[in-house]
Amino acid sequence: MKLIKNEKLKKKQVEPRTNLTEQIYQKIKQDIFSFRLLPGDRFSENEIAERVAASRTPVREALTRLQREGFVDVSFRSGWQVNPFDFNQFEQLYDVRIVLELATVKKLCEMDPAPVLDDLKRIWLVKPEDRLEDGPSVCALDERFHEQLVEATGNAEMARIHHDISERLRIIRRIDFTQQKRIEATYEEHAKILRTIIERRAEDAKSLLKTHIEASKSEVRKITLHMLYEAQQLQHHD
Repeated sequence: MKLIKNEKLKKKQVEPRTNLTEQIYQKIKQDIFSFRLLPGDRFSENEIAERVAASRTPVREALTRLQREGFVDVSFRSGWQVNPFDFNQFEQLYDVRIVLELATVKKLCEMDPAPVLDDLKRIWLVKPEDRLEDGPSVCALDERFHEQLVEATGNAEMARIHHDISERLRIIRRIDFTQQKRIEATYEEHAKILRTIIERRAEDAKSLLKTHIEASKSEVRKITLHMLYEAQQLQHHD
């Protein structure tokens, strides 16, 4: 009985810390995403702990998670640092993504019976007045659109690799949804891709998909550089 009580007590102690770690993780990630923490910025665990009014343990756990995801790094002498944007690495990830998704649409167009894409139709084949306008929401739906296409092939390994690439591109892809015209373009382009897959026009679907991802890649680079420049100017004036 005493053992059960101890286990429950341990669980109670771990749960709040887990929640706190998650909150701190989200807060730092948001600061990186919105350029409040700029690529190359250095900071200590103590500074973050003071800012979020928490002890260093959940701060370290949150930072370790961000390090695993490639957002920050730590060195023995100079503490933590926000990783610089490596556009070459992003380009390579986009290239792998294009290869995977071109293979995906080819397979989807050839599958017998045809894949069930009802969930995607409900989200993307809607009237303009029924579209979402909130950038972060559309960004999450955009990521799921591409993941659900890969999942619909039934190839679990392909879906796993694609999901890993999506995670690593998320920091930069979400920037594509800070502008209204890009949100509208996403709806238009997804609808066209979906219709050509449903009509089993593989070559058209591949062409549309490649153009869609290439356009996003190009816009993201342009917007990121602009946002970085603005954030750096603001930091110099403070």
